[in-house]
Amino acid sequence: MNRSIVFSLICTLSFITMSAQAATITGIATYDGEKPNLKPIKMDADPICMSKHTDPVTPQVVVLGPNNEMEYVFVRVVSGLPKKDYPAPAKEAVIDQNGCMYEPHVIGVQAGQPLKILNPDGTLHNVHAMPKVNEEFNMAMPKFRTEVSKTFTKPEAMFPMKCDVHPWMQAWLTVTDNPFFGTTGKDGKYTINDLPAGEYELEAWQEKLGTQTAKVTLGEGETKEVNFTFSKPAK
Repeated sequence: MNRSIVFSLICTLSFITMSAQAATITGIATYDGEKPNLKPIKMDADPICMSKHTDPVTPQVVVLGPNNEMEYVFVRVVSGLPKKDYPAPAKEAVIDQNGCMYEPHVIGVQAGQPLKILNPDGTLHNVHAMPKVNEEFNMAMPKFRTEVSKTFTKPEAMFPMKCDVHPWMQAWLTVTDNPFFGTTGKDGKYTINDLPAGEYELEAWQEKLGTQTAKVTLGEGETKEVNFTFSKPAK
């Protein structure tokens, strides 16, 4: 084959590959203000819970890092996505009941994606999910029942899941119809991968401090940073 033709084909394939590159949104959530003084959780009623911790445990309603980075802020794309079906991943999302606390405290799953719920604590938990659109469930997990799997079939905004045995235990779940969401980690950072080029609106949700929105325009293969700052509402 003529070298010039081969070179032309290589260039064309390279262009196609580059044009199909996915874009990424990343960012950090921070808190503007004095760190809240949260009272330690009293776990005296269950010695097994107490034995899992060497330091006091505080509620997860506002979890901050050394520079006020915010953990457990849920960020998702709320508009701008191509209208198509996004198959649910076969890989299970996982929520743990370790040390009589839910981990993660905030989680997103796609409709149809299995959610594995773990109980490594060696004590009784009672998992009570309270959606409005999906089917509510309320099930006991004795110490010998170390894992169960549940699936939510319909998209639904944040709803709580709690333990009826340990009243301080609560998590928050969102069920989406697409994979474009993320929850901030201990460093306050989130990442949303594999987006096509386009204009998007993001929503950032925090349990006590409400929601914020932001708009971003992405080119092919582009990475952009979108940060969120939360503060305590004025009285």
